[in-house]
Amino acid sequence: MGKRFLHQLLAVVLALFVSPARSGDWLPATATFYGGANGSDTMGGACGYSDLYEQGYGINNAALNTALFNDGASCGQCYVIICDSSKTGWCKPGNNWVVVYATNFCPPNWDLPAGGELPAAGCAGIIPVLYQRVKCWKSGGVRFTIAGFNGFYMVLITNVVGSGSIQSMAMKGSNTDWIPMYRNWGANWHCLSGGLVGQGLSFALVSIGGQNLVFKDVVPEWWQFEQTFTTYQNFDD
Repeated sequence: MGKRFLHQLLAVVLALFVSPARSGDWLPATATFYGGANGSDTMGGACGYSDLYEQGYGINNAALNTALFNDGASCGQCYVIICDSSKTGWCKPGNNWVVVYATNFCPPNWDLPAGGELPAAGCAGIIPVLYQRVKCWKSGGVRFTIAGFNGFYMVLITNVVGSGSIQSMAMKGSNTDWIPMYRNWGANWHCLSGGLVGQGLSFALVSIGGQNLVFKDVVPEWWQFEQTFTTYQNFDD
């Protein structure tokens, strides 16, 4: 199972981390894989990205444990993972690493020891790794997908570079003041407001790294629910 995992590491990863990452630190964790090499079992997920190919995340992705997922605040973040050769003899020789996007949540299995998380190395299919959070690199600007109905608006944020995720957000209609939005689930943010249909929309985002960007008039007045709007701005934090 160890060799199989390492050969498939570039395809599909389910990483369960023991503690939140600090930039520049290598932290110990355990990982396993799920689904087939085509990534079909990783589509969708708790971040709300649906088709990971279409959203630009591909199949180099990870489902995070409870602490690291942080109720969706880590959706879109990037992590580099290497096999921990100090704890297993199954690591492939050479400097092998993979960068994955956080796109899903792996809930605890309470039938396992250690509070439902994966135990230390020694179980088949469970591999000791080292990881750290790194800057995300993607092409193009931040994308906004609008769902909901008149009075309830939910916006999915995708293609975030830099720190990869958003800590706060607001929306403004062409005839309104700024309206605070709140994380609904994963990378989806919502607000309650009447009359935004038929107005152009702007967004103000603060990344998890603290950078503030305003996306002015990125959604035209003729927008409809379930549409996605691409911008030319992105983060560099």
